[in-house]
Amino acid sequence: MRILIILTWLLALPTDANEQRVTNGSGHYTYSSGAGQQQTRLKVYYHQPDSFAPSSPVLLVLPGAGRNAWDYRDAWKAASEKYGVLVISPHYAEERYPEFWNYNIAGMLTNVTINETRTGFASYEITQDPQQWLFKDFDGIFLDARKRFGIDADRYDMFGHSAGGQIIHRFALFGTSVHADRLIAANSGWYTLPDFDVKFPFGLKGSPLSEKAHRIAFSRNLVVFLGELDNADETRGHLARNDKLDVQGLHRFSRGQYFYRESKAIAEDIDADFTWQKIHVPGVGHDYRRMSEKAAQYLYTPRNQQHSRQEPQ
Repeated sequence: MRILIILTWLLALPTDANEQRVTNGSGHYTYSSGAGQQQTRLKVYYHQPDSFAPSSPVLLVLPGAGRNAWDYRDAWKAASEKYGVLVISPHYAEERYPEFWNYNIAGMLTNVTINETRTGFASYEITQDPQQWLFKDFDGIFLDARKRFGIDADRYDMFGHSAGGQIIHRFALFGTSVHADRLIAANSGWYTLPDFDVKFPFGLKGSPLSEKAHRIAFSRNLVVFLGELDNADETRGHLARNDKLDVQGLHRFSRGQYFYRESKAIAEDIDADFTWQKIHVPGVGHDYRRMSEKAAQYLYTPRNQQHSRQEPQ
């Protein structure tokens, strides 16, 4: 009898340690891929709406510098239920990704030394291996979620605010995803310009991006999503300031406009298709909850019902 009970218990265990049951509502599970130094293990916080179906859209949310994936998931709960969207938000814990270049810059820098005034880089090396970048995780997280939740969709949207927005616009430049669709980069602190004359990470000089990939990047569905009140009067969040960054502007709203304007001009210079958009969100500053709400309206309601403004191109 005791042997039978033990066997029954063993059979009830997951065949894979990565298999964890998901249910309607909120929860989390562990995503794992790779092995050794290439291994990735992340907690993924999710909200599955009551109306969830295999055809439901999927949104991957990247939090800001606080890495608080659970809070960002919660900020999307109401929209998840309203629009029937499965929300998944990976947690890049500071224990493993301790510095801003590990997260905001997606692991694309190594051997970093900060200058004495702590306003910029004294030295660094560019990580040339894409397998060391965070971008490699996103399709894997989606495909894992597709299996866990029984999703039919072949595409997913992304939203990132502040540091998360930095990751997403760099993902548009350097990522090689075949499943990511609309990429919402909200209120980024600063940008990597798609300019080969400006040294990485402020531009592309020295980066491994090819001219072909450069052209392809302009055809991705990147949306530069800017709160109009994330301006010189905004005090929330940390805004990095130095001579290189201030060229882009003195606050997030101006930097986002600069990035979009310069990117469009560069695309025109090389005669590349340019499908990026810039959206202004009235009455909102550096507030991930309200930007999440506006992003949900932008992504999942008909265009004639939206309250954000697409600026003239």
